[in-house]
Amino acid sequence: MMKTVIFGGSGLIGSKLIKILNGQGHETVSASPSQGINAVTGEGLDNALIGADVVIDVMNSPSFEDIAVLSFFESSTNNLIAAATKANIKHYIALSVVGTERLQAGGYFKAKLLQENLIKASKLPYTILRATQFYEFMMGIAQASTDGETVRLSSATLQPVAAADVSKALADIAIENPKNDIVEVAGPEKIGLDKLIQKVLDTHSDKRKVITDDNAPYFGMLVIDDASLTPGLNPRIGQIRYADWLQQSVSLA
Repeated sequence: MMKTVIFGGSGLIGSKLIKILNGQGHETVSASPSQGINAVTGEGLDNALIGADVVIDVMNSPSFEDIAVLSFFESSTNNLIAAATKANIKHYIALSVVGTERLQAGGYFKAKLLQENLIKASKLPYTILRATQFYEFMMGIAQASTDGETVRLSSATLQPVAAADVSKALADIAIENPKNDIVEVAGPEKIGLDKLIQKVLDTHSDKRKVITDDNAPYFGMLVIDDASLTPGLNPRIGQIRYADWLQQSVSLA
């Protein structure tokens, strides 16, 4: 049995990850400001990591504004690294984004690359898991790209993944030896962004229509192509197909 402290444990990924690790008999701590554990300020970190073997950082910034998101990841990562070093953590794991190094025109991706580089430069044994876009964020992409009753999106290929599969990959990594490298996880299918969004709209009987425009920005920031958000060679592959996830999302609605 190992003790794992999960920062962002109440979120989409963290809550699923805790269930998996608890189900395997491990001890988990969900670290959050509401419990007096704040990675951004450093409050409570030393006590939270007493006796811990693994730290997993799946936090996200509450603001995606360029300066705010950079400050969030810089402060939280520096504080976590310092506390993890003091606690002699055996494995430091962080969740990042596939394509981070290719999308440096966006402030969010600059912040994620800074986070990765801080971890690499530390002397901690680490693994960084980069994930492709989550199925769960498809409606958010639609909303960000909506103008009236139309949604203007690129046909660029994505290989999105279910949050459950990302959580499973993190749980597997937690019990493996540190890679001291970046690994990737993606879904089982490559699909054009325009088709992904039209499918989720149709599934939820949303009357908006997707217009394909390969010059359309992604989340209002960047123009993407087939290589922007797809993984490299030999990623971990999730098991949940998009069509199956869509049907499940409707049944749970």
